[in-house]
Formats: sequence, structure tokens, C-alpha cells
Amino acid sequence: MRVFVTGASGWIGSPTVAELLKAGHQVVGLARSDASAAKVEALGAEARRGDLDDLDGLRAAAADSDGVVHLGYKHDFSPAGIAAGAETDRAVIDAIGEVFQGTGKPFVIASGVVGLTTGRAATERDRPDAGSHPRTASAAATLALAERGVRSAVVRFAPTVHGRGDHGFVATLVDIARRTGVSGYPGDGGNRWPAVHVLDAAALLRLVVEQATPGSVWHAIADEGVPTREIAAAIGRATGLPVEQVPAEHFEWLAMFFALDMPVESGYTQQTLGWKPTHPTLLEDLNDGAYTS
Repeated sequence: MRVFVTGASGWIGSPTVAELLKAGHQVVGLARSDASAAKVEALGAEARRGDLDDLDGLRAAAADSDGVVHLGYKHDFSPAGIAAGAETDRAVIDAIGEVFQGTGKPFVIASGVVGLTTGRAATERDRPDAGSHPRTASAAATLALAERGVRSAVVRFAPTVHGRGDHGFVATLVDIARRTGVSGYPGDGGNRWPAVHVLDAAALLRLVVEQATPGSVWHAIADEGVPTREIAAAIGRATGLPVEQVPAEHFEWLAMFFALDMPVESGYTQQTLGWKPTHPTLLEDLNDGAYTS
């Protein structure tokens, strides 16, 4: 297949491009700068200049493709930024869905797991409340494309897609620990944090492109839920800092996520697609110095 990938030079996008190429697919990656284009081309893919606001360009790229993996997103965790990012995301999905209508081509998007359930591990069958997160509408719109002849699929990612070189949530936790002199955990530290290694996530995205049925949901989850006190302890060992219970505000903007208890299963995904995470767990990465050396 000729697969168009948004976010192709990003943390998840780069290994996904490599995974698709390794499987024999052609890949065209969206690049908004010369540096991004060079990174995409270095992977062996074709770079297409543009950005998420260029809807005509995205439509043209989709029309020239056999499938699309939409990983690009405007990440801004301010209230206005979250709303604006979700609005752009929905516009991209509507534009590509319009092109793919009636084609049966795969259209895969990335989503999250916040707000799925409380009190138990979320499964692929669970659907979030409509107002639980601004991105919820994007996922719903993607799944609805199945009724219009699109092989649409939503991959829900763990909040931490980890690995050496990650600058996301766990890197932020390490930075906060170093700045404050303590590796903290909220409450009693029993709240659970799901995770997946970036290379396992890339392998799953390739399988979804190749096998997913229309209107399907999949979970990129390897660690169902690591207690936050264990994450704090691993960061403490790696940095040589004390491990302590701290108030939620210790985690700054990350508090809105890290204080949540959100275990998530991926049994259906693993069984149905034959996806088996094989790379290090989050704690193994922390213990091996992936975030501190």
C-alpha cells in the first residue's frame, strides 16, 4: 500500500514510518519544515510539505494514497490550546473522510484513554462520554466513517509512549523531580498509569492499517497500569532522589493526568491482531536509564 502519514517525523510517527517501510509499504510523510522533511526522507519515505491547516493539501495527499495514518496533532495543554487542537483535528478527519468515502481504504487515527471508565480496567468496547475530552468528537467522527465506506479505525494510546529519546510525560516527571529534589507520587501512589513502548506502538499501527475492520477500536497498551508510587520509586533510583508522597500541584500541568487512576486492557487487540509487545516496559526503561542517561 501507499500510506500517507501525518506526524511522520514525530515521536510515534518516525518508528511507524520505519515499520511500514520494513513491511514493504510505500510511505509519504507530511512535513511542515525542511528539518522534518529531511527526517522523513532519511527514513526512506517520501516527504510531502504541508501542515494540518492545509486541508486542500491533505485531501490531495489522501487521494493519492491507499491508506492514511493520522498521528499529527497540535499539542498545547492550555484550555484554549486543547480546544483549538481538537478543532483542527476534527477538520483534518472530515477532510480525509470526504476523500475516502466509498473506497474501503484504511484511515487510522490516534486517540487517548482518558475518561473511558472508573473503577475497572477499560477495554476496547468502552466508549467515552461525549464531553469527557475535546478529542472525543474526533474519534466518534472517525468511527462513523465506517458507515460511509471507509475502513476507519481508532487506536487509543497510553498516556505514556515511552523509550529512549522520549520528551513526553515521563521525561516531564523526571524534570520535575530534579527541579524539586524529590520524586513524588500523588495520594497513596496506588493510582495506575498505562504505558507502551514506542516501537510496540509502531508495530500495532502497521497491523491496524493492514487488518483492522471498519469502525474498530484498538488499544496501544502494554503495561495495563503501573502504580504511580512504582514510577516514582524508579525515577528516585535513577536520579538518586528521595521518593515521597506529594500534593497534586507538585506535578504542575501534569497533575490533571498523573493523579488519575486509569488502568486499560489490550487483550482484544492482542488476540485479534496478533500484536505482542516485546520491547521494555516502562519500569524497565526507567531502571535502564532511558530517561536519565
